[in-house]
Amino acid sequence: MKRLLTALLALGLSGCATNAVEQYRAEQPKLDLTHYLNGRLEAWGMFQGRSGEVKKRFHVVIDAQWQGDSGVIEENFSWLDGSTSRRVWILTRQADGSFRGRADDVVGEAIGDVSGNALHWRYVLALPVDGRVFNVDFDDWMFLMDDKVMFNRSYMKKWGFSLGEVTLVFQRS
Repeated sequence: MKRLLTALLALGLSGCATNAVEQYRAEQPKLDLTHYLNGRLEAWGMFQGRSGEVKKRFHVVIDAQWQGDSGVIEENFSWLDGSTSRRVWILTRQADGSFRGRADDVVGEAIGDVSGNALHWRYVLALPVDGRVFNVDFDDWMFLMDDKVMFNRSYMKKWGFSLGEVTLVFQRS
């Protein structure tokens, strides 16, 4: 019985391990981030709390431009409650094909790896909530579906505990 319990625990823990982006290397269409995130895009998304309840919905207009390996991605959010917000990312493609990113509300640097049709971002976001700011870990996965549509799923955690998820659908014009 003890061995069975140990085996089940080991399987359960391995199921919680983060997926490596390399597992998507054969998936098509291949994501070229500098091509897809270039020009004007729109995205629609929602934030769901830990229980799965939709807490916030939003629309984003994105203007992105690249010069060589450096890109500026301006995101303008319109929230369902009528409020707006803005984030400007400065992205840089690294020699190994990975990406690094900075934004005013990102603590430190975002690290992104691309393989096949997938992008995996990891970063800490300074998130304002009820007059306070919390540093929240984002584990962000993007999947290119075709030349116009990309799905995005972000897992939010604080001290290892789930706070909820953000789901987005991007569309190029």
